[in-house]
Amino acid sequence: MRLILMTGKGGVGKTSIAAATGLRCAELGYRTLVLSTDPAHSLADSFDVPMGHEPRMVRENLWGAELDVLEELEQNWGSVKRYITEVLHARGLEGVQAEELAILPGMDEIFGLVRVFRHHKDGQYDVLIIDSAPTGTALRLLSIPEVAGWYMRKLYKPLEKVAVYLRPLVETIFRPLAGFSLPDKEMMDLPYEFYEQIDALGKILTDNSITSVRLVTNPERMVIKESLRAQAYLSLYNISIDLVVSNRIIPDEVTDPYFQYWKENQKIYRQEIIDSFSPVPVKEVPLYSREICGMATLEKLKDMLYGEEDPSQVYYHQNPYQIIAVENGFNLEIILPGLPDEKVQLSKSGDELSIRIGNHRRNMVLPQALATLKTSGAEKSGDRIVISFTGDRDRDARKGR
Repeated sequence: MRLILMTGKGGVGKTSIAAATGLRCAELGYRTLVLSTDPAHSLADSFDVPMGHEPRMVRENLWGAELDVLEELEQNWGSVKRYITEVLHARGLEGVQAEELAILPGMDEIFGLVRVFRHHKDGQYDVLIIDSAPTGTALRLLSIPEVAGWYMRKLYKPLEKVAVYLRPLVETIFRPLAGFSLPDKEMMDLPYEFYEQIDALGKILTDNSITSVRLVTNPERMVIKESLRAQAYLSLYNISIDLVVSNRIIPDEVTDPYFQYWKENQKIYRQEIIDSFSPVPVKEVPLYSREICGMATLEKLKDMLYGEEDPSQVYYHQNPYQIIAVENGFNLEIILPGLPDEKVQLSKSGDELSIRIGNHRRNMVLPQALATLKTSGAEKSGDRIVISFTGDRDRDARKGR
């Protein structure tokens, strides 16, 4: 099964792009599910079809669904939810308050991953398109497999063993005092079973022949910077970006003087998007004169985006850069085709790194892991630059500059 994850800053139009991509995949005969994991769902509005937690057919070969965390929790982790509710009742919370607080922070991301893994394992669909939450939440979701592994190995499993052994000894004293029981082994095993599913999905997410992230951005400074930061974080987890969609570009036929400033700015930022994400391909989508809602407008968007192309293809097979841990810090390897044979010049300010080689200049937004470190030089190797970051904290980063 092909897995395509659409993400970007809130409001850039990723839901419309996800829906149009699903429409084209279904048109090509792929059994396609578009799944929204964004807590603020808008997929049903985009298709103009009512949707719920379970997949609903939108048209031939095309289904849509909006993840309901409460329902997913009840179906797959009901015993844990009831236990948490029991604990909250014992602490004086009743009714709706206890039910709502039983959903712990981060559960929506976790259940989003588990749902994706379940669909992948079932093999019912050929293409699964994830309409994800805005960039920050999506990055937390994609980092869960690696982060959860550390906690499970270092903390949860040792504590689980201790809890199972101590439960028969302390239960008779604990329940009368606390008002609720200690969790039994079956309940303690459930989180680890979830982790095993998430860990298996982690292997799928890092296989770029199966999984691709597609960044939706707008030709605006703040949006571009967030998209670049997303690319950096995704690289940390070895998750591949195969396409960038630059959305809401003012068409040439718009000649009203009111839009002239915006058009000139967009011209600069459009080129910046191409340069910044190169060699990842960029598709440009115009700003439509009406909202993208319903099949008629989605059909136009689909044709504009893909024409006769197959959106399930992998548009780009190689990460544009990789972050590799070394003995004294990290190496940042950047692929830049056609490098001139000139010295690499670096300058760093806060979380931004400027790289200049001859007339070629690239500004990068660094992930936090690198933003606080000092650069210690760069060297060229074929069509790539290797930049070293030492373990010494950068003074400007410490001061928050």
